[in-house]
Amino acid sequence: MPHTTFDPAGHRRRRAAAAGAALALAAALAGCAADGGGAERPAASGSPSASGTPGPRVRSDLESVFTDAGVNGTFVAYDSGTGEMTVVNPEEMDERVRPASTFKIPNSLISLQAGAVEDADEVVPYGGEPQRVDKWEHDMSMREAIRISALPIFQELARRVGHEDMASWVERFDYGNADIGGPERIDRFWLHGPLEISAAEQALFLDRMVAGDLPVDEAHVETLHSMMRQDIGDAEGRELYWKSGWADGPELMPGWMVGWVADGEDVTTFALRLETESDSHADLREPMTRELLDELGVLPAESA
Repeated sequence: MPHTTFDPAGHRRRRAAAAGAALALAAALAGCAADGGGAERPAASGSPSASGTPGPRVRSDLESVFTDAGVNGTFVAYDSGTGEMTVVNPEEMDERVRPASTFKIPNSLISLQAGAVEDADEVVPYGGEPQRVDKWEHDMSMREAIRISALPIFQELARRVGHEDMASWVERFDYGNADIGGPERIDRFWLHGPLEISAAEQALFLDRMVAGDLPVDEAHVETLHSMMRQDIGDAEGRELYWKSGWADGPELMPGWMVGWVADGEDVTTFALRLETESDSHADLREPMTRELLDELGVLPAESA
């Protein structure tokens, strides 16, 4: 199969068609009930409910990925075209925790839209202070910073946006609990709270972003795509975008890997969250995500 580049417009059309089909099914079910067709039966797992929202498809067989690794957590994958959500360990999918470095995704969009930087290649000062990661200790662009998860650059960007505007953008994005705390937390609310988000919310937020449903310029979303795209050389032309999240501190942080796979117009967003009880657990994020995407048939392990 020839290489297929992700087509945002085509993706939006497919997503809209799926939503329309779900609404039509909901209307048909409501009509049957009104005609005396009896009480509505509960939707089966993974099938549309009368509200038009598909129930999650639970993959209990994949819980072994977590148990074999000796770590607790959850994984959510969302097929934008069908509206189907697939979940491993569903009892944890709605638990909100701090987003850590995955907040660099919305932070990048907000910084571009609010004019905190002229573009993704503007060099931003890191502040000159010693950092816990040596490669963070130089001025760099946002494009470079997101690749190495350079905290001081994104702290500077958040300060440039400012507390009032940042709070407004996070609320407009409907991002998790949308709570960034007071002005004194402007450069750490995603690390130490109060901002929190669940794995299910991460996957749905990314779906809205990829579909162009956030109140930001499409050009900024395309810029973020270019910043997050991984060089995987998939033979079928699939594209992988992801961002990790984790940080040490007074207490261990949740470990994240969130992103999406684009296969032409088809998009599957995903979010892995681990309960990191040791530094070694942070190293599990990438291989576990690769394994789960492979098991779900989203992206073969040899491609990821």
